[in-house]
Amino acid sequence: GISWRFEALRGEDPTAAMLDEAVGDVPVLLDANDLHSVWVNTAALSALGITDDTPDPVGGEIRRDAEGRATGFLLEAAAMRYGWSYLESSATEADRDRYLANAFDAYLATGVTTATEMALNEADLAVFERFLDREGQLPFPMTANVILHPTGDGAEALSQVARAAELRDRLERRFAEAPFGDGTLRITGVKFVLDGVIDACTAAMRAPFADGSHPDTIWPRDAAIAAAVAADAQGLQLALHAIGDAASDLALDMVEACLREHGPREGRRPRIEHLESVAPDTIRRMAALGVTASMQPVHCDPAIMDNWIALLGDERATEGFPWHRFRDAGVRIAIGTDAPTAPHEAPHNLFIALTAKSVLEASRAPYAAERVFTPADALEAMTLGSAVAAGVDSEVGALVPGARANFIVLDTNPFVDSPETLLGTEVRMTVVNGEVRHSR
Repeated sequence: GISWRFEALRGEDPTAAMLDEAVGDVPVLLDANDLHSVWVNTAALSALGITDDTPDPVGGEIRRDAEGRATGFLLEAAAMRYGWSYLESSATEADRDRYLANAFDAYLATGVTTATEMALNEADLAVFERFLDREGQLPFPMTANVILHPTGDGAEALSQVARAAELRDRLERRFAEAPFGDGTLRITGVKFVLDGVIDACTAAMRAPFADGSHPDTIWPRDAAIAAAVAADAQGLQLALHAIGDAASDLALDMVEACLREHGPREGRRPRIEHLESVAPDTIRRMAALGVTASMQPVHCDPAIMDNWIALLGDERATEGFPWHRFRDAGVRIAIGTDAPTAPHEAPHNLFIALTAKSVLEASRAPYAAERVFTPADALEAMTLGSAVAAGVDSEVGALVPGARANFIVLDTNPFVDSPETLLGTEVRMTVVNGEVRHSR
């Protein structure tokens, strides 16, 4: 299962014992809504091979009680290493092929004409390649960033980067004669998850959380910088998950290290994902370095902000998601959905960008309404901004001569109609490369 929220537990940690009361005889694994932690029952702990003596992986935690017993709460790298790996091994090829086909249909129905996979691994790539073997091309073109797993071992980090470059080259050989817009899949970079999330107090912050906790970044600094420099040498873009302000500091240090080692390079397009709590000096550094701010309005729907605000507890709680400051500083902005950690429907994402209001609970007051986008700025960030960030703006992202005919038809006009009309809008038509791929 997926998408449980921390506030539902009213300040308590999730435990295996809670799940055991409902289901005790089969493994249960529940991803949090942010996909940064997994809640499991006792049967799942056994299936995952986790005992009280299992060490925490680098960048992760197996939560334990006062007696040192594993409680059933896996955070960050522990969730990925144990929870995700188990789920991956439990699905058949037929299951995974079906999941991908269903995802393409769902995305086309909500107006997606190009997408970026932000955490590609080799199992995922195999599913895409089987689809390509059957169909010849994807329903819409995609870029991807290969996820790198945190490690304190410099040689292991460099090995992961080298493998990402090999996978990129393999896809480039497959599509040697095909432009990006012809339904191709291109690996453009690597993804570093530098910190966790505010809702679990795993984001790396300059100052402690309200409860006094003060976690470090998930990636050790030296290993992160060495891996970033190696990726840059291979021509791989850096996609850097950084929610807390200290994680953003490390992200920009990684970009600066690449510049020092290799100098300016045409096509280098580093991006920082999320940027929920970010300092003014970080925004200025991003502008100077040409780093894209890749943000997701759905992550600050007021209906899911109570826990976020309480855990910060000071002025940071009212100064999050500072979209307006990025615009004022001239930072390039890309808007995405971050699905599946959040809903993939673009109109809902656009509604929050325009209003700072809630899609989930209309009665909620806006969160920091001074941040909102104009319709023109928001739509540009959702289309051209995202294409520029991915390095594919020569073909997609704008309706101009020579670009692909990728567009959608809505039953509302976001430039002139009330933003509230976006909540009930339907995508009447999705056109990819001049071909109608969805209509109703």
